[in-house]
Amino acid sequence: MTRKAFSPRALLATLLTATTLSAPAAAADKVSVMLDWFLNPDHGPLVVAAERGYFTEAGLEVEMTEPANPNDPPRLVAAGKADLAVSYQPQLHIQTAEGLPIARVGTLVATPLSTLLTLADGPVRTVADLKGRKVGFSVGGFEDAMLAAMLERHGLRLADVELVNVNFSLSPSLLSGAVDAVIGAFRNFELNQLAIEGYQGRAFYVEEEGVPTYDELILVAHRDRARDPRIARFLRAVERGVQYMVNHPDDAWKLFVRHRPSLDDELNRRAWRDTLPRFALRPVALDRGRYARFAAFLEAQGLVRNPPPVDSYAVVVD
Repeated sequence: MTRKAFSPRALLATLLTATTLSAPAAAADKVSVMLDWFLNPDHGPLVVAAERGYFTEAGLEVEMTEPANPNDPPRLVAAGKADLAVSYQPQLHIQTAEGLPIARVGTLVATPLSTLLTLADGPVRTVADLKGRKVGFSVGGFEDAMLAAMLERHGLRLADVELVNVNFSLSPSLLSGAVDAVIGAFRNFELNQLAIEGYQGRAFYVEEEGVPTYDELILVAHRDRARDPRIARFLRAVERGVQYMVNHPDDAWKLFVRHRPSLDDELNRRAWRDTLPRFALRPVALDRGRYARFAAFLEAQGLVRNPPPVDSYAVVVD
């Protein structure tokens, strides 16, 4: 009987394989994320990162939750009830100035989405045409400040218009004639909503009308946990999600509606298309000058007093 030779290299490979097969799989680190509202195309990078397995490859088990109240997510993070929350840069400035212990750790949508919206065939063709007319709003405070800045650029004041609380019913209020314009309408949603109904909207973009540019959607964490290594891994996975969306927009859309089939409709398809170029290609990147300028704007508008240093509420995660 001939004895078959067994090389040391083959023996080592066999031992390594046996060790690999017998080693227990490392448990994924859990990360809880509170969305700012119901799931929609604004959250595309999060969904694509989940559907493509980028979170899993980063060793994370990510749970995304829709809030019962859109004002709750940052406060839940501050209370330690969630690891991350999707929020808004303007809200961040106001809440941190009030003492809420949160910090921006990443960006989802890197441009404003809000507009002052009118009907294209209506009487308002310039911001100056709003004098003596009704303007609908949903959330007082920042929307008033945006409108005030836009009016001031055209020689008007808030007292020159009649503000009407339309309670998030922006497009219907405009179409019914209840108001002549609405402030806070998102360019990727309300404009498309009007078009689907057969109407053409006229949008005045806030960043072109006296409001400093800002990040619309951001990710916030508790200030004391902003450098948790899980967050850095999470943001790298989100960046991969954005890259995939940019390179494969149609395939990414299919992943999105596979995740939530009820969103496969004309409005969300249009919103997906219009939001795509606005996602942050580098979610961790922070423009401190932009944040400082916007804090100064809010202070001038009376919404923030003595704004804290940018580094105290906006960080770059390593």
